Amino acid sequence: MPIKSILKQQLQQSAFASLAVVVSSVSLMAGSAWAESPVNIINAEAAISPITIVPLRGNISVLEGSGGNIGVMDGQDGKFMIDAGIAVSKPRIEEALAKISSKPVKYVIDTHWHWDHTDGNGWLHATGATIAGTPNTAKHMSTASRVDDWDYTFPPAPKGGVPSVLITKPKTFKFNGQDIIVTPVKPAHTDGDMFVYFKQADVLFMGDLYWNGVYPFIDNKHGGNIGGAIKAVDVALKVAGDNTQIVPGHGEVSGRKELVEFRDMLSSIRDNVATLKKQGKTLEQVIAAKPTKEFDAKWGQFVINPDLFTRLVYQGM
Repeated sequence: MPIKSILKQQLQQSAFASLAVVVSSVSLMAGSAWAESPVNIINAEAAISPITIVPLRGNISVLEGSGGNIGVMDGQDGKFMIDAGIAVSKPRIEEALAKISSKPVKYVIDTHWHWDHTDGNGWLHATGATIAGTPNTAKHMSTASRVDDWDYTFPPAPKGGVPSVLITKPKTFKFNGQDIIVTPVKPAHTDGDMFVYFKQADVLFMGDLYWNGVYPFIDNKHGGNIGGAIKAVDVALKVAGDNTQIVPGHGEVSGRKELVEFRDMLSSIRDNVATLKKQGKTLEQVIAAKPTKEFDAKWGQFVINPDLFTRLVYQGM
């Protein structure tokens, strides 16, 4: 079956509205086996995918359909965004932003450097938005960066698309009557992740520190590792309460219970792989032992398959 037909079929069957969740299931399992980089396939689909607006509390919405989930808080001071999606989605993101209000975008917070979260930085900066991220996010976006699992080398981002506000410790933005707390974490999904908490609304944006209902990608080459990914979720759980709305980088909006389940899954698989690795087993032997089997029925059927996730965990130890 042609790749585009597979993508369309998965889109129709998926419970996820975000395009990136659908096509990442193809790209991340494929690695360099495809004749064409999955990044090109994802971009082609993002160019035509509709953008869905999901309202949350406190004039906050999630835009689904371009790369990872995008957060938008609207008010008298303007719009405050979490991540920027893929640049080819610009016309549909502009339409969605206009439906929310005519207020301009003042800030964009990059939760990490991956293109499906930052590629739209350039055009948003051109409209007047200030881009903020960690120093490592800015570093990776300022140079050519290769992700082998996607068989793609990303060129340096245009200067305006690179974060100009660099965040190295928790920072609070006072905006639209909200305290917006941006918290960088130690290396986890990458070496430059942050989560964003809207205090009064009690809404938490996790970026790719959290993938709801599927195994996550961990970018070991750019500083990520399974131990750090678990610790980062633990840090976020100190913020999240029983009524917090939690927005993953990919997947549906959830609550604390689902985030705890995600953390427990990561911890169990990490421990299983660590035990096998201590026994001297090779990567191939660890994969054959199926250390994820307890969780595969729920977590291993979509974005990243069990073998790939086992490899990411093994190589990140």
